[in-house]
Amino acid sequence: MKIEKNKVVSINYTLTDNKGITLDTSAGREPLKFIHGIGHIIVGLEEALEGKIKGDKLNVAIAPEKGYGLKNEEMIQKIPRNQFDASQPIEPGMQFNAQAEEGRMIVVTVTKVEDDFITIDANHPLAGETLNFDVEIIEIREASPEELSHGHVH
Repeated sequence: MKIEKNKVVSINYTLTDNKGITLDTSAGREPLKFIHGIGHIIVGLEEALEGKIKGDKLNVAIAPEKGYGLKNEEMIQKIPRNQFDASQPIEPGMQFNAQAEEGRMIVVTVTKVEDDFITIDANHPLAGETLNFDVEIIEIREASPEELSHGHVH
């Protein structure tokens, strides 16, 4: 059986950046299971897995455009310090939920703290990064009608 749209795929993977630093891995955990072709994983990895079979191993470098996108400078903002709770210490690396203009919730990361301003970044933390995946395909199976209707693996 080949990987194609609406198949449930199980993979073991390690994700590294261009410096070889491990960013995420399934090592020591259950394999990652997802329904292929419905946007559960980044486009570049989905494209690389298409047509592969159980037991295949691959190393693939995914450009930002097919990963988490390019860094968008418009998503970096300086916010007046007084818009944050004065009793809360704010430090670079902290993350907050914020409401985007269109009403949806997004995660923002504090990148700089000054006396009067806090700089936040609403880009995905891996935006602009080339993602290097080392993947082994563990299992491929048909998705059940229930999994397809719910949009996730059971």
